[in-house]
Amino acid sequence: MALSLYVDTARWRAHQKSVIDQFPGLVPVCKGNGYGFGHERLADEAIRFGSDMLAVGTTYEAARIKDWFSGDLLVLTPFRRGEEPVPLPDRVIRSVSSVDGVHGLVGARVVIECMSSMKRHGVKEEELGQLHAAIEDVRLEGFALHLPLDRTDGSDAVEEVIGWMDRLRNARLPLHTMFVSHLKAAELARLQQQFPQTRFRARIGTRLWLGDHEATEYRGAVLDVTPVVKGDRFGYRQGKAASDGWLVVVAGGTSHGVGLEAPKALHGVMPRAKGVARAGLATVNRNLSPFVWSGKQRWFAEPPHMQVSILFVPSDAQEPRVGDELVAHLRHTTTQFDRIVER
Repeated sequence: MALSLYVDTARWRAHQKSVIDQFPGLVPVCKGNGYGFGHERLADEAIRFGSDMLAVGTTYEAARIKDWFSGDLLVLTPFRRGEEPVPLPDRVIRSVSSVDGVHGLVGARVVIECMSSMKRHGVKEEELGQLHAAIEDVRLEGFALHLPLDRTDGSDAVEEVIGWMDRLRNARLPLHTMFVSHLKAAELARLQQQFPQTRFRARIGTRLWLGDHEATEYRGAVLDVTPVVKGDRFGYRQGKAASDGWLVVVAGGTSHGVGLEAPKALHGVMPRAKGVARAGLATVNRNLSPFVWSGKQRWFAEPPHMQVSILFVPSDAQEPRVGDELVAHLRHTTTQFDRIVER
């Protein structure tokens, strides 16, 4: 009885291949919770499709995954002086986003992040002169640009990359490899055509692992079903049943990420109106669960517990049975499953 991640493996891998075909030389990204699959599972997939490099989020993730993946490991979090040293093999490449950082990595393999319109971190144009001298002491694997997902100002991602290519070239810095994120396949092809001497490598995570929503599905198993009548009290807080129905205990609680939600960027009137409505219902202890039964998302009877959730299913729905599984709409990047089931 578990919260399970079901994977249609053939369909999932077919999607992976379609992405790999569109982005030759891509670097698969495996960070955080491994996009819901786990680091080891994604390392196995990267090996299967022959990737020579895997990008991870932190040095700690690199230390955990190094025994599962024998190729190069690119750490995406930039190096900072004073960080806790983590023993890593020479095949680990560090991202660096400052001239000082480059000076601090003498002899290391590095990818230098440039400051994109994301404005998160990266070397700035005025620092390129200092960078020219600093790279003499490191093994430069290339430069990188982490680009925004949305461009509400109508700007062109390709033009942004070209702008940086021109700046790097004017500073007489090597342009043999450029790592990029969040480009469309056609945009990458335009760049490759314009700069045939440069190898563009797309760092891709979400689109590669989660791009086909039909290939994966979470399901929570029903552990218990208790009939209640209107007014019956139940649960930690002794709430009242609003009508006749069933209290359904289902696998999946806060330790799995159930009931937890990362902030979303809402665009448009309707999504914002729904967000306001959800917030209003939450103030009267009405929270919609991610679990679906008889074609509807069901309400939490009370806030989810650590490993299970208790739902209320009204009597006009089909009665759930112990062992049934409820589909759960959960965010992969915040969910921890009990088991993975390959189909």
